[in-house]
Amino acid sequence: MDDFNLRKFVTSELVFGEGARLLAPQYAINLGAEKILLVTDHGIEKAGHVNEMESILTENGLEYTIYNDVTPNPRDHEVMEGAEVFEAEECNFIIALGGGSPIDCAKGIGIVSSNREDILKFEGVDQIPKPGPPIICIPTTAGTSADISQFAIIRDTKRKTKIAIISRSLIPDVSLIDPYTTLTMDRLLTASTAMDALAHAIEAYVSTASSHLTDINALDAMKLISENLHKTVKDPENLGLRSNMMLASLEAGLAFSNASLGLLHAMAHSLGGRLDIPHGIANAILIEDVIEFNFPTNPRKYTRIAEALGLRSRTDNVKDALIARLKDFKKRLGIDMSLGDYGITEDDIDELAKLAFNDPCIVTNPRKPRIDDIREIFENAINR
Repeated sequence: MDDFNLRKFVTSELVFGEGARLLAPQYAINLGAEKILLVTDHGIEKAGHVNEMESILTENGLEYTIYNDVTPNPRDHEVMEGAEVFEAEECNFIIALGGGSPIDCAKGIGIVSSNREDILKFEGVDQIPKPGPPIICIPTTAGTSADISQFAIIRDTKRKTKIAIISRSLIPDVSLIDPYTTLTMDRLLTASTAMDALAHAIEAYVSTASSHLTDINALDAMKLISENLHKTVKDPENLGLRSNMMLASLEAGLAFSNASLGLLHAMAHSLGGRLDIPHGIANAILIEDVIEFNFPTNPRKYTRIAEALGLRSRTDNVKDALIARLKDFKKRLGIDMSLGDYGITEDDIDELAKLAFNDPCIVTNPRKPRIDDIREIFENAINR
C-alpha cells in the first residue's frame, strides 16, 4: 500500500478516562436534548450503571425514558421497537449505555426515527438518506468500539444473517469512554470482547484500505492487549489494567472504523447471524485459520503483528510461530473451543460460507477468497 494514496480518517468526539461517563448530562444539554431515549440492556441494569445514569440525568433536569429490551447480536425487531418508543415518547436525543449490542441498536433506532423505514432497508455502505438524532455513547465493554465506529451490525431474524450498515451518519456525536464501567465485566466477557478488539486490530492492519494512521493505532492496540489481557482477567478490579484494555479497544476501533475489516469478521458475522454465536467467541475460534489463509499476501505485516504480540526472537517460520502464539494466548484465557463445541456441523458449512462470502467486510480482505476457501476454513474450525 502506497502511504500517499488518498485515505480518510473519521471518528466521534471522544473523552477518555475515569469519570468520562459523568459528563453525559453536560454534553446532552449542549447538544440540545429535550427528552432522551436511554438505550441499554438488562445486564447493564443489574450492574448498576443504569441507576447511576438515571440519577445524574435527573440531577441535571433532563427528561428521559428507557428502552432496555436489547439482546446480544441485536435483532431487527428490537431496533424497530426502540424506534416506536422514541417516537411515542417524543424523544429527540439518544444515549446508548452498554456494550456493542445496545450501541448498535441505538444507532439503528436513530436511523429509523429519522428515515421512517425498516432498519433492514439500510444495509450496505452509505445507504442512509437522513442522519439520525444526536447520540452519546458510553461503552461498558472493552472490545466492540461501536461507540466510535461508522458501523452498525444488526441481526436479520427472518434470513438469520447479520447485516452491516456502514455510514458516516452512524458515527456518534460523542463517545464517553470510561474504564470504570468495565469493572463489572466477568472473566468470559472480558476475554471475548478483548479478542474482538484484537481481531479488529489485526484485520485493520492488513486491510487493503489501511493507512499510516490506522496502522499506528492497530499495532499499539495489539501490543496493549498482548501485555494486559491475561493480567486483567486475573486482577479484574485493577482500574489501571482496565484502562489499558479500554485504550486498546479504542485504538483498534479507530483503526477498523477507517480501514474496515476482512474475512475473519465476515465469517464471524455469518456465525452470529445464522447460529447466534457470541461475536467475540466467533472471532477467537477462527482467527488463526484466517491468518493462515491471508499470510502469503503480506508476510512483512504479519511479522509486525507477531512482534506486537510479543514474539521478539527471530524465527524462520513467522506464520507458525504467530499461530502458535495465538493458540496459547486463547488457551490461557480458557476460550480455546472449536465450532464443533457450539454444535455446528458440516451440514451448516454451505450456508455459513455463502453468508460470509457476501458480507461487505470481505471486500477489504488482503486475499480474495473463493467460497471453497471459506468452506475449508469453517471445516477446520469445526473439526480441530
